[in-house]
Amino acid sequence: MLTLGGKLMEIDRRRFLGAALALPAIAAGGKIRTGILGVEHSHLGGKLAAMQGNPDYEVVSVCEPNDATRKAHAGDKGLARLRWVSIDEMLGDKALDLIVFEGEVKDAVPFGKRVIEAGKHLHLEKPPTNKMEPFRELAELARKRNRLLQLGYLWRFHAGTSLALEAAKKGWLGDLLMIRATIDSDRGADQRAVEARYPGGSMFELGGHMIDRVVAALGRPTTVRHWLRHDTSIKDTLKDNTLAVFEYPSTLAIIVSTSKVANIERHRSFEVIGSDGTVMVQPMEPAPVVRIDMREDRGPYKKGTQEIALPPQPRFIKDFEELGRAIRTGTPLRYSYDHELLLHETLLRASGEIS
Repeated sequence: MLTLGGKLMEIDRRRFLGAALALPAIAAGGKIRTGILGVEHSHLGGKLAAMQGNPDYEVVSVCEPNDATRKAHAGDKGLARLRWVSIDEMLGDKALDLIVFEGEVKDAVPFGKRVIEAGKHLHLEKPPTNKMEPFRELAELARKRNRLLQLGYLWRFHAGTSLALEAAKKGWLGDLLMIRATIDSDRGADQRAVEARYPGGSMFELGGHMIDRVVAALGRPTTVRHWLRHDTSIKDTLKDNTLAVFEYPSTLAIIVSTSKVANIERHRSFEVIGSDGTVMVQPMEPAPVVRIDMREDRGPYKKGTQEIALPPQPRFIKDFEELGRAIRTGTPLRYSYDHELLLHETLLRASGEIS
């Protein structure tokens, strides 16, 4: 039986806790004053809603360094009532506790470093870069400066994936044989052009959401194999049909990401397969359905097939709840600097950027 998660979650924990305890906590009753840096990413609206609906946060300012992008988004819902500032004004605002980066991939690490150097905590949109060393420098800078670094991967607090991985971790599924996940999209021309800038294509853009769950459960894979293909009839260079296989001593993980799939909400899935049971989450959103097949009664599950309909899983709510708690109390995030580094390394291996 493979034990999930133990080694990774304990990596450097003492040093991490020591650094976290040095973080200045927000005064009781005070708001976490937040700035938005970059407005181009599609996740911005959901994150703004999550923070603006959370009484712990006060989103006070927004910065978009690109003039054309700023003009295009100036009237967006949620942004109109914010104060538009320059990058220097935002970084120099000593009252800001947190900056949320939602700009382009190429800008994430350079601006992220400036955020940390300015003494702010950082929530960083994914993927942060297609290189390893710049991201390592950012993570180590955050560690050294005792600043929180949270990446914006979707399923970290998803009840369905958590249920599936709990069943594996507690041994209810027997020997863990495979994790299999699909995260497809239906991209238009503009977004395809953005994703085509990177050799990993759809795997680089979206695969990290599922790789995050695999790495949290299993740690570093011994081998990563990838297939990054352009298979649609669309006349561009995007690697739009991608697959990666992650090998572990007694487990395989398979992640598929395709860029032209109809009704994608129905087809995204996360499946954990054991010798004595299988847990399948599909659809993932908005209201997940979990199907469980057991060889025998194990844990809370009965022999045979059962289905659990979970309530809607709104994005980003729990991520910002956790980030707010960590900022307020000076306690560490669930996913450490070491996890973020290993996740990024594994994403780049799956995207053909490193071997």
